[in-house]
Amino acid sequence: MRRYNVVGVLSPDGESWLLCLRAKPPYQGKYNLVGGKIEPGEESEAAAYRELWEETGIERAQIDLAHVMDFTYYRSGCSIEFWAGRLKEAVVLREETNPLRWFSLKENFFDGSRFAGMGNIGHMLEELRDCGLAD
Repeated sequence: MRRYNVVGVLSPDGESWLLCLRAKPPYQGKYNLVGGKIEPGEESEAAAYRELWEETGIERAQIDLAHVMDFTYYRSGCSIEFWAGRLKEAVVLREETNPLRWFSLKENFFDGSRFAGMGNIGHMLEELRDCGLAD
């Protein structure tokens, strides 16, 4: 089974959510969480911090990530881990490939015309609210 992660980054004030504009499939032209492939033999937590740093420049010392939930797509043969945390301080973002943008938590992240994942981003944000990570 192929393994991937997505990383939810909340702003230090807890009012914004960091997303990237996908430059290639899947979900090209839609906003998605940062993340990527977990390499064979790589620990899940290490992969989450590695992908976060590669795609945004955010360092491990600037955020504490928590493993929030997993999605397993048996027919597609892949699983996705959702990690999330709130930045400890304001950071200067460094884009790798996909442009980065902060969105207010009041956005409709279930809007499939703008956001990737068939509503999963909205569902993940609700989970963060339920566990107290997001306001």
